[in-house]
Amino acid sequence: MTENGEDRIPTVLIADDERVNLMKLGAVLEKEGFHVLKATNGVEARQIARDARPDLILLDVMMPGEDGFETCTKLKQYGETADIPIIFLTALMETEDKIRGFSLGAVDYITKPFEKTEVMARVRIHIRLRHAYHGLIEEQKAKLLQIRDAQQAILVHPSDYPQAGFDVYFRPFHEAGGDFYDVVPMGDDIWGFFVADISGHDLGASFVTAALKSLIKQNATPLYTPLETVKMINDVMRTILKDGQHLTLCYTCLNRKRSHLSFVSAGHPPLLYLPREGSAEAIHADGDILGVFDAVSFEPVERKVNKGDRFFLYTDGLIEAFSGRKRTRSEGIDALMAACEKTHHLSIPEALKTIIEEIFPDGGLPEDDLVLLGVEV
Repeated sequence: MTENGEDRIPTVLIADDERVNLMKLGAVLEKEGFHVLKATNGVEARQIARDARPDLILLDVMMPGEDGFETCTKLKQYGETADIPIIFLTALMETEDKIRGFSLGAVDYITKPFEKTEVMARVRIHIRLRHAYHGLIEEQKAKLLQIRDAQQAILVHPSDYPQAGFDVYFRPFHEAGGDFYDVVPMGDDIWGFFVADISGHDLGASFVTAALKSLIKQNATPLYTPLETVKMINDVMRTILKDGQHLTLCYTCLNRKRSHLSFVSAGHPPLLYLPREGSAEAIHADGDILGVFDAVSFEPVERKVNKGDRFFLYTDGLIEAFSGRKRTRSEGIDALMAACEKTHHLSIPEALKTIIEEIFPDGGLPEDDLVLLGVEV
């Protein structure tokens, strides 16, 4: 806020081809403490609106060339001016004209000849409504940021378990995302790695991640096999997910002492396995999605691994959209494997960075959450 409070003075743009109207309306508003901008045609009004971002626009309907209806339509097409309330100034009293104006996005009408008290009442109420709306948006944004911070606070970081040998690229599309990962110590050099994708990108999806975190902590132990763990997660998720909600999940248990890997997939994309020497391989494991069916089935994959081998878990945002161009899942998996194969010589953190750059070479990312978790055996 400036010392003289100028940033609190509301600004009104008046657009009218009649200069007498501009002078009269301008004088009314200025005497009441408003800052006034003036335009004599629609094109000029749109330029001023984009540059100055007024709190409200008083727009004459009957102007030569571009009339008020056309100006209103164009103002609503630009992000910079779309949310500025527009009050039409008109001598037209036909119902169809009012309906047309409201359908184009106007918030009100003031009929000519205008009364000072009516003008001020309508201007004040619509600016107040706009300020209240923006205040609500900021409040909701602050709450979403709190939820985002709380959600990310439950995520594991590589520095928490340096001996796990992993790193992760995590990017929620919204403040609160539906993608999730976790790393769980299960014994001496035995680790559980989870990646999940919860349907939706709203607050409900973010709340499910907290429940999933708790379930993983309770059930990812040496007491249960990966298959048993995933089935127990499904049993609980069936009771807490809303209709239409579900999640996909992959759970990889790495036992470095036995050089053994177990992989269970619940409708999730395949694990990508990169031997220390050789080509990447997509390991498919059939399984049902979670949270929908009472009875679910999975086909775990077991395999021997070698020191220096790597595997990658991820969510489908990484394989289904590339810099705005859609690809089939199969094409996406092939592209991801090719990117992984270029990282043999890199550390895991450098490998993840390189893979993301390979998949999104122009820096553009898809409109979806992203998780890419890499582990070195």
